[in-house]
Amino acid sequence: MHRLKIKTHNKREILDITRHVEAVLSRSHADKSGVCQLNILHTTAALTTADLDPGTDLDMLDAFEHIIPKLHYRHPHNPAHVPDHILSTLIGTSLGLLVERGSLLLGTWQRVVLVELDGPREREVVLGFLEASG
Repeated sequence: MHRLKIKTHNKREILDITRHVEAVLSRSHADKSGVCQLNILHTTAALTTADLDPGTDLDMLDAFEHIIPKLHYRHPHNPAHVPDHILSTLIGTSLGLLVERGSLLLGTWQRVVLVELDGPREREVVLGFLEASG
């Protein structure tokens, strides 16, 4: 297992973490094929893949904002960040990606992204690797 520490800088933002993941794979799993499993150890952040053409990150954040209804939330710790918990659950906190000969199998424009929903913070992503047999 490998742990990546990622610093975020805004309340909500989308960070491209592809190079961080690829660095671990090239260092520890070069020439291997299998599955790279990523998990973010937080309930107010998420992981996914996305096209990050200029402005797409902001479009995604705007769309996420519109998905969550304005309700009277009952979370005893801090009702104001219940939408962050809900979005984290909807987007997901884990991501499985195929790896071929030490490289992520991603589409032409596809990037691995961390979605910060309650920053700025230091986030921890755990990377596991399951080597393909045969």
